[in-house]
Amino acid sequence: MAAACARTLCKVGWNILESPAARRSGTVSYLVGNVGAQGSRRAYGTGGTGVRSKLLSSLRGGGGRVLGCAFLLGGGVGLYQTVKFSVQQHLAEEESKDSGGGPKLTLYQYKTCPFCSKVRAFLDYHGLPYEIVEVNPVMRKEIKWSTYRKVPILMVDSDVQLNDSSVIISCLKTYLISNNKSVPDILRCYPELKSVNDRGKEVTEYSNKYWVMLSEAEIAVVYPEKGMQKEEMKWREWADDWLVHLISPNVYRTTGEALSAFDYIVREGKFGTYEGFFAKYVGAAAMYLISKRLKSRHNLQDDVRQDLYKAVNDWVAAIGKKRKFMGGDQPNLADLAVYGVLRVMEGLQAFDDMMANTKVKNWYRRMERASLNHEGRK
Repeated sequence: MAAACARTLCKVGWNILESPAARRSGTVSYLVGNVGAQGSRRAYGTGGTGVRSKLLSSLRGGGGRVLGCAFLLGGGVGLYQTVKFSVQQHLAEEESKDSGGGPKLTLYQYKTCPFCSKVRAFLDYHGLPYEIVEVNPVMRKEIKWSTYRKVPILMVDSDVQLNDSSVIISCLKTYLISNNKSVPDILRCYPELKSVNDRGKEVTEYSNKYWVMLSEAEIAVVYPEKGMQKEEMKWREWADDWLVHLISPNVYRTTGEALSAFDYIVREGKFGTYEGFFAKYVGAAAMYLISKRLKSRHNLQDDVRQDLYKAVNDWVAAIGKKRKFMGGDQPNLADLAVYGVLRVMEGLQAFDDMMANTKVKNWYRRMERASLNHEGRK
């Protein structure tokens, strides 16, 4: 619309300049000078019949050419601004395409939660831009609008809600590969199931959550070797059902480690002043005791470090010496899941001990680089 207005101004200006009255009026420079000398006295006028009559007389006399030049100048400036805006808009669209474009993503999380860290690992690796809403773990007012009261929650375009870390990852991976499918359509492949666990508590699970919903042709491209898809699913489930349960007993193994862990949690999380104080000391004491119960529930050894060491060494052994990642030359969803879980221990004694006493270090550093460099970006 702006371009059309600018073209109209140019056309009007040209018609005025081509009019007989304008051609009889003398040089443009003379007229511009005449307006500069005489028009300054009228600069603060507000119009009226006198102004209109002078304008008409100027058109009949020598001022027509000035007016034509003004229209041409205004139209030219307008066209310039229109072209400039169009170029800027085009560049912005191209930049958006280069950065992945796609839907707007908002992640509701606890930063130190291993399940939230899994989702961030996936988003970072694929270079998907997203906003973070840090949830207060005490009041959780940031997700009071949701009937699902856990994190992570990923909102897609502010109207589609994805729950459960593995569902989020499987759904987005399907979306990235199958461009003809919408997120709501894909989400229907992961129906919600409610049940009561052995402790009498209602739990929510999701069918197919380790499946990436692809066609046979797409599967052949993403998983070129036999057994790759099943291997990925097996280790993703292992990360959720076993590796995650080793984190708390190890980071809260002693009272000193529990205090250190909660100092990190309070520093990185969203707590009020008093909430932070009680979370650090009361929370550390509570989690130290809970970690002992978790050790018993999951049949861990007295020295829980040994279970952690064995788990990560089993993982490295499954990758083998011929592959950089379980996905081959590039990480797959199992790599991202394991990396996301282990990453929450960074800066704590358990992480340092794991890096020093297992074979995971080289793989972990490769994953770190892949995530920071967004190597999965299309």
